[in-house]
Amino acid sequence: MIDISAKILRYQPGKDEKPHWQVFDIAVEDESTILDVLNEIHWQHDGTLAYRRSCRSSICGSCAMKVNGRNVLACETPIHRFGRKLKIEPLSGFDIIKDLAVDLDPFFAKLKRIKPYLLLDKPLPDKEFVQSPAQLEAIGESTLCILCAACSAACPSSWPNSEYLGPAALLKAYRFIFDSRDDGADQRIEIVNDKNGVWRCHTIFNCMEACPKKIKITEYLSRLKVKVVENSL
Repeated sequence: MIDISAKILRYQPGKDEKPHWQVFDIAVEDESTILDVLNEIHWQHDGTLAYRRSCRSSICGSCAMKVNGRNVLACETPIHRFGRKLKIEPLSGFDIIKDLAVDLDPFFAKLKRIKPYLLLDKPLPDKEFVQSPAQLEAIGESTLCILCAACSAACPSSWPNSEYLGPAALLKAYRFIFDSRDDGADQRIEIVNDKNGVWRCHTIFNCMEACPKKIKITEYLSRLKVKVVENSL
């Protein structure tokens, strides 16, 4: 067991005038994750602490938050990455529902705008769609996104502009525009070819650093920009 100090940003709209910090000094197992710390606090010290968790396997994306200034998934991040003093707060750029839980409705509304599903002009095949290795490689890592919103929360272009689609939605647009099975590329290109679409990306690379799946988001968005230009020629 080791002793740690977790400084957590607390806020309940309608009750608290403004966010405030609360420190919990607790003992946890040496190999604990950030989620283990939050669970220990919630179960043994303060049951009012609000945060999201689900799969505990880095699959669902529910537990994204900021720890010591970095966006991480709480379930996969060991405490030894940050030492014995933790500063835990909600993702930036989103309204706080309570404590570490933020309102992701705007995030998913932007995702919905780019139609994140196959659009087909042809009848469904009798069996599975067939893709060559090269066709699959074209969409590559873009299929790995778990919609945790860590990239959008890390993007300075998103913070002052609520209309910007953001890196997650744009990555999802790339994923379907370059999918050989899809017939909706023109529709999506029209959506992302906008001042609040792909051109709002200033190639800062924060999204890549924040992504827990290590997706090369900025590189994919650069390819998307090229595709948009080619489509307009």
